[in-house]
Amino acid sequence: MTVKIISNSESETLELGRELGKKILPGITVLLYGDLGTGKTVFVRGVGEAMQAHGVRSPSFTLINEYETKTGNFLIHSDLYRLDENGVRSLGIEEYERSGDSILFVEWAERWPNPPAENVIKIFFKALNENQREIKILFTGEKAKKIITDNEYFSDRLLP
Repeated sequence: MTVKIISNSESETLELGRELGKKILPGITVLLYGDLGTGKTVFVRGVGEAMQAHGVRSPSFTLINEYETKTGNFLIHSDLYRLDENGVRSLGIEEYERSGDSILFVEWAERWPNPPAENVIKIFFKALNENQREIKILFTGEKAKKIITDNEYFSDRLLP
């Protein structure tokens, strides 16, 4: 299942993240793709706001940030931009993915040699101009698809 959205501003990208954050479930991995400055971290900050995970910021230098949410689960935010394949393997993000009690967000996911295939949301960010972003979201696995069926914001934007 695929959703396509045009965001006209940073605040719209933030709102998109909030919408996902309202329905996202533990055990989901969100893989984020897109060039620098296309809105990946802004989107995750919106998810964090919806989940009451305060202070979400870019993990570019820390590589992984952990935030406790209002439900007691964890939002895990990782950035693989500065890592090669060996660095990604030694980071151990698979442990977060396997834990089942957290939600894992991975920026620069194309650098992850073996990302999970089930219960995954892939989000592709593309700059159309200085303000506009094309955001394509692919949902795989029953748990991920439930997010669409439980939220009109996404179900109304499904591609045929």
